[in-house]
Amino acid sequence: MTGQAAVERSLSSHRLSVRSTLEEDMDRAETTLSRTQSVCDGDDDTSSELQRLVNLVVTLREWAHRSLMEEEERPDSFLERFRGPEVRAATSHGGTDQAGAGGTKKKQTIKEKWEGLIISQSDDVYYYWLFFIALAVLYNWVLLVARACFDDLQTQNYILWLVFDYICDLIYILDSFVRLRTGFLEQGLLVKDLAKLRDNYIRTFQFKVDVLSIVPTDLIYIVTGINTPQLRFNRLFRFSRMFEFFDRTETRTNYPNTFRICNLVLYILVIIHWNACIYYAISKSLGLGSDQWVYPNTTNTEFGTLTRCYVYCFYWSTLTLTTIGEMPPPVKDEEFVFVVFDFLVGVLIFATIVGNVGSMISNMNATRAEFQAKIDAIKHYMHFRKVSRNLETRVIKWFDYLWTNQKAVDEHEVLKNLPNKLRAEIAINVHLDTLKKVRIFQDCEAGLLVELVLKLRPQVYSPGDYICRKGDIGKEMYIIKEGKLAVVADDGVTQFALLTAGGCFGEISILNIRGSKMGNRRTANIRSIGYSDLFCLSKEDLMEAVTEYPDAQKVLEERGREILKKQGLLDESAAAGGLGVMDTEEKVEHLEASLDILQTRFARLLGEFTTTQRRLKQRITALERQLCHTGLGLLSDNDVEGEADPAVTQTHADIHRRADTHIRTSTNSVVRSNSDVEASRPEPKTGP
Repeated sequence: MTGQAAVERSLSSHRLSVRSTLEEDMDRAETTLSRTQSVCDGDDDTSSELQRLVNLVVTLREWAHRSLMEEEERPDSFLERFRGPEVRAATSHGGTDQAGAGGTKKKQTIKEKWEGLIISQSDDVYYYWLFFIALAVLYNWVLLVARACFDDLQTQNYILWLVFDYICDLIYILDSFVRLRTGFLEQGLLVKDLAKLRDNYIRTFQFKVDVLSIVPTDLIYIVTGINTPQLRFNRLFRFSRMFEFFDRTETRTNYPNTFRICNLVLYILVIIHWNACIYYAISKSLGLGSDQWVYPNTTNTEFGTLTRCYVYCFYWSTLTLTTIGEMPPPVKDEEFVFVVFDFLVGVLIFATIVGNVGSMISNMNATRAEFQAKIDAIKHYMHFRKVSRNLETRVIKWFDYLWTNQKAVDEHEVLKNLPNKLRAEIAINVHLDTLKKVRIFQDCEAGLLVELVLKLRPQVYSPGDYICRKGDIGKEMYIIKEGKLAVVADDGVTQFALLTAGGCFGEISILNIRGSKMGNRRTANIRSIGYSDLFCLSKEDLMEAVTEYPDAQKVLEERGREILKKQGLLDESAAAGGLGVMDTEEKVEHLEASLDILQTRFARLLGEFTTTQRRLKQRITALERQLCHTGLGLLSDNDVEGEADPAVTQTHADIHRRADTHIRTSTNSVVRSNSDVEASRPEPKTGP
């Protein structure tokens, strides 16, 4: 942090020095030219040329000053206000700490920096380190196996292989230290305790595998010689780091399907490479050229080179694993077993290729298939309902515009898995330039801004579509993202004004401010000239959002009043109103909605009562049967009727009487509740 502050101070001092030097040079040049102009005052041509030169110097000076000022870009106040004051407070506090640390503490030593170094798995440094360790693992997986099978490959370049081997060993050892310094999350926080990190890593199975992969088995070179690379096969056990790198790359890349295909091809090539090496090793063990199945004898000049050996074995492995065949049949039992095993592996590889590639292609075309399904459904509906050809063409062109301009994706569906905070921040960053121009958003607080941004619905209009007509009740406001809208007369031809990107209209009608001369009705016809992208915010969504923000409600009301005053559309003599004032129709609609909710709850209560009544009857019946069996023994029905104990009979009568009383009481209460609900429903309005 101290180093960052020092870098910022050095950059600022550098900018100041550059600016001062440039200004001094400009002043010196301007003074010189003015003196020259005074000396050559008699010559008109020379004076005009000098004047043009002076103007050029002044222009260059202004341009340089402007470019230097652009370097010091300030953060956008609109975005900073949305992110909240706590971020700025934390930043300023951190800067104070940095300044204090730079003034009082000495520079940290390398040991102190190493002790405080903790790597998070989400850092870019960790991802780049995975890239290097993945290269080392892939080197061992490909070349180590090939060197163990092809002797010429090992003997011809053994010094180069020794260098590469020990570089990979060094990377393996460093990776073990990186794992000891890699933090993990506990209760959402990154653990930085070195002892806890060490214990957590040592207790895992991966620690044992990592230790096994760096055991110095190549010390046996002292006995066997350096041309036995199979002693280093334990280096292959570090493959988990390579898979981790592939997983993180798939998450980070913007082309995951392409990466999956490349990754699948890499796996297939490695398997074919291993199979080719095993084929050559088996051929060596059985004898080169001993039969028609094994690799030909290397004494033949045609098959004696290393390149021909590997290419022939790779070709044989590819034909075998892809189940194409067309190779010499096996002769010995060992050859038969190996070919059968290869065929089985080849079938699995072929099934994997077909399944994965098919799935990837389906995923790549999933958006197009879903979009085409929507078009087909609408085409079928229009054909079934015999829609006019002109309207059908407009609908198809509208869909074609959506797909061509990549607007067919539903943003709400894509971002639904994100929390509201991240969704709002993404929406604000994507549509920041548009939202900053909306007047009612300029003074609202951050929480309300989040609510409103999440409620914006994108809409696309075709050429000639009317967004609103004069006299319509305004229940939405619109923000123009792209396109041009025209304010036209009733004839639809005469154009009064033009609305472009960043403009908004209809915001006053949804504020419902008392005293507005235009009320809540549209005062103009607005039509789309071409294809237009708009954001729509309904009145209900605004009211729902401002319910939890009374202060913001007052701010919006005052802002709306100011706009109406500037336009001369506010009646000062009218009573003060606000966003919460509802007319009679809205009150009736609200009351009807409340009654619908009450009816739903009553129906649920009645269903629960019916279920409870049925269960009570079942329990009474079961209790009667239990009393008959326990109190009367094995008596017959006639005995029960004639010789029943009066106490038992009295008990039965009491049970039935209490049950009937309970049922009648519950029924009467439900009927009374229903009557009260019906009585509370308002009578339908009649005409004047």
